[in-house]
Amino acid sequence: MERYVLSVLVENHAGVLSRVSGLFSRRGYNIDSLTVCETYNPGQSRMTIVVPGDEYILEQIVKQLSKLVEVISITHCKKEDTCEREMALIKVKAEGTTRAEIIQACEVFRAHIVDVAINSVIIEATGSSDKLSSLIRFLEPFGILELVKTGLTAMGRGEAVMK
Repeated sequence: MERYVLSVLVENHAGVLSRVSGLFSRRGYNIDSLTVCETYNPGQSRMTIVVPGDEYILEQIVKQLSKLVEVISITHCKKEDTCEREMALIKVKAEGTTRAEIIQACEVFRAHIVDVAINSVIIEATGSSDKLSSLIRFLEPFGILELVKTGLTAMGRGEAVMK
């Protein structure tokens, strides 16, 4: 199954997220990731939706989203034309000598330690999904206590602007 990233510009008012996510559940489509935030224009929000499937499912999703009154525009974000990022907070056991190894790993992965406790640290990492997965795999032997990720956010490269 392919992974598709859709950027959807919608009107910013109550119930829009519910209608969009309801469309997916009614049709039996899964959402791997969904991020939503107000844009520079406070009357609009931008959704980044990651969905698994094939070309047919992608086409059906785009058609169904287009029917929603609150949807302003939809862009299929192709990997080569898109800047994609995700953020993770990872709480890791950091006892004694392992703390230095964890700090060194943060430097390699360009991550930041944002909280320190006696036996743990919280690491903030931003980057591609692959980079975050690699960091998580590296930290697993130390003992990941908690993990939260934002979900993918994406923007087209170059001067083109979504309207």
